[in-house]
Amino acid sequence: MGAQWKAKHKDLAANARGQLFGKLAKDIMIAARNGADPAANSRLRLVVEQARKVSMPKETLERAIKKGAGLTGETVHFEHALYEGFAPHRVPVMVECLTDNVNRAASEMRVLFRKGQLGASGSVAWDFDHVGMIEAEPAAVGADPELAAIEAGAQDFDPADDGVTTFLTDPTDLDLVSRALPSHGFSVLSAKLGYRPKNPVNPASLSAEQLEEVEAFLAALDANEDVQNVFAGLQG
Repeated sequence: MGAQWKAKHKDLAANARGQLFGKLAKDIMIAARNGADPAANSRLRLVVEQARKVSMPKETLERAIKKGAGLTGETVHFEHALYEGFAPHRVPVMVECLTDNVNRAASEMRVLFRKGQLGASGSVAWDFDHVGMIEAEPAAVGADPELAAIEAGAQDFDPADDGVTTFLTDPTDLDLVSRALPSHGFSVLSAKLGYRPKNPVNPASLSAEQLEEVEAFLAALDANEDVQNVFAGLQG
């Protein structure tokens, strides 16, 4: 699995959209600390493009940029926290949080991981590669992901059944490759740094009930307000 874990068939009901917009707003505010102009701030540009792809309201988008850039007089203070551990049935998990209350986030992670196992720093990270992840879809008929990966400078690519390809890059090449892909027939949907499992668990090795337990655990993590990204060592 090259991309982060995502709930299957997750509908975009009002509460789900609100949760998605909330996570994107945090990313925008963090990125805007380095400038409110997307043209001069590559990290902000990537997140803004992602927000527009999912139809984030313009007012919400602009408010997040101004707030993050300090143009509203409000103080924005989010801390990054990374949690490692296992979902049920020993599926390794990396959880990225952006929180305004580290103690609250830590307490909630301990509760959520009761159905799995919360590990110490480094206990699971060794089994993941830190990479750039670019989700893109063909923008031209016959667009070849393998050729696009080579010519755009990606290290690897991971096609999905829904037609979306995840291009994997060195962390320092994330923006460079995301800028290059459109000229090779692919429209970028999202671009971020993340964690790719080295030895993902094959779902076929789990029973239907066990896989359901893993999915429920990951969904509960993803629904937490402090959680930005969930990366699971689960194939496909």
